[in-house]
Amino acid sequence: MITNFKGKTAVLTGAGSGFGLECARIAAKLGMNLVLVDVQQDALDQASAEMESAGAQVLSLRIDVSHAEQMQDMSEAVFERFGAPHLVFNNAGVGSGGLIWENTVKDWEWVLGVNLWGVIHGVRLFAPMMLAAAAKDPAWQGHIVNTASMAGLLNPPNMGVYNVSKHAVVSLSETLYQDLRLVSDQVGASLLCPYFVPTGISQSHRNRPAALGAKKPTRSQLIGQAMSEKAVGSGRVTAAEVAQQVFDAVASDQFYIFSHPKALGNVQSRMDCILQQANPVDPFAERPDIGIDLKAALRSA
Repeated sequence: MITNFKGKTAVLTGAGSGFGLECARIAAKLGMNLVLVDVQQDALDQASAEMESAGAQVLSLRIDVSHAEQMQDMSEAVFERFGAPHLVFNNAGVGSGGLIWENTVKDWEWVLGVNLWGVIHGVRLFAPMMLAAAAKDPAWQGHIVNTASMAGLLNPPNMGVYNVSKHAVVSLSETLYQDLRLVSDQVGASLLCPYFVPTGISQSHRNRPAALGAKKPTRSQLIGQAMSEKAVGSGRVTAAEVAQQVFDAVASDQFYIFSHPKALGNVQSRMDCILQQANPVDPFAERPDIGIDLKAALRSA
């Protein structure tokens, strides 16, 4: 929980677009110092210039969050410039789809590297730093927010590698919440599970590292890409609205943050199947047209 943001420091990964950028805008208005982290240099430069023009103190770093050494260097630079950060938003993420057996080893390394290891690095590096600051000052307040997805609570088909990464972030974050509660009342945690919100995630391949090699997408991956772009692009909840939800949750010590609470009906159906030891429910029960179109596309010659 953070009750007063002014003068405090926020570290935001994936800060060049989407939720990261919108949270940076809110943080700047609240008078926070900003550490902006992104892998895309032009987007990072634009975000940094905007926040500096808004009057914020900015440390801008081009980082691949999947790299342990780069994240270590980043955490040290943060501490040297601003001290222990009060808000850490482990938000950088990439999307990837296709039938689960068609994902290559490099696909798995890329998606898990950014979506899961990026969060792992953010937690392992900053949580001890924040707890040490809290131990020195009874009034110190800190909070860690991790971005997962509704795909971390559901298992939509043709999205396996993404689902796996986000389920892991949900588990990590729930455990983080419990672990922090064991040792401190001054550092909290939240989990962001957005559904379909217009961000840049459907174009994640633009930042796929060259070292992973170029690859020709499979048919199922092309179908998944098209469906993702359509679903994300048609989202009515904005990234700015979700960013405000994030700050409201940090201020009220709320753990779960959902952009589309109505989607929790699908989560309930999944949980009911588990408790009843039933086979997994049709994920498109509420929108059968999506499932029909997907099956038809995958089975067509």
